[in-house]
Amino acid sequence: MKQIVLASSSPRRSDLLRQIGIAFEVVPPDVDESQYSFDGDPAGTAERLALAKAKSAAGRVDARGRLVLGADTVVLFEDEVIGKPKDAEDACAMLQRLAGRSHRVLTGFALLDPRTDRAVTAHEWTAVSMRELTDAEIRAYVDTGEPLDKAGSYGAHALGAGLITRVEGCFYNVIGLPLARLLMTLENFDDMAT
Repeated sequence: MKQIVLASSSPRRSDLLRQIGIAFEVVPPDVDESQYSFDGDPAGTAERLALAKAKSAAGRVDARGRLVLGADTVVLFEDEVIGKPKDAEDACAMLQRLAGRSHRVLTGFALLDPRTDRAVTAHEWTAVSMRELTDAEIRAYVDTGEPLDKAGSYGAHALGAGLITRVEGCFYNVIGLPLARLLMTLENFDDMAT
């Protein structure tokens, strides 16, 4: 399998690629995410943002012979996009909303061949149910610092795993990359790219 350029500074995405044996180089993208609105079409927006990240990284490195992977993960609760918390109080408020309820996690990703500018975009949805949480449990979790850089204010791969009671769909999607779909897309890139 080809080596790829990962257009993300997320350590979780790097860990996931290592887990499935994909060789990669990290090149963080330079994209103003605030220019993208998820209203009305969150899946399409996540794919467009992922492609913008891939293009940004491709322009910052010699990517010849390699595909560039961009991704964007968002949490949706009652059709509202919940991003990363602004601070600890915002993280507590997010977790109070999610506690005892279900929400959806969406990851859009893009694979780009910089030589031809051909790309494939895709997305994956996963439903996540969270257990009831007391205010003290939420505060103790937020005080660990783990939720402060994560969409939805929790990390399913670490301490936040103890908040989750059910996952329907790809678990790895919740962490940041739908691995099975990504592998299939990599294998079939030449047939799928437009």
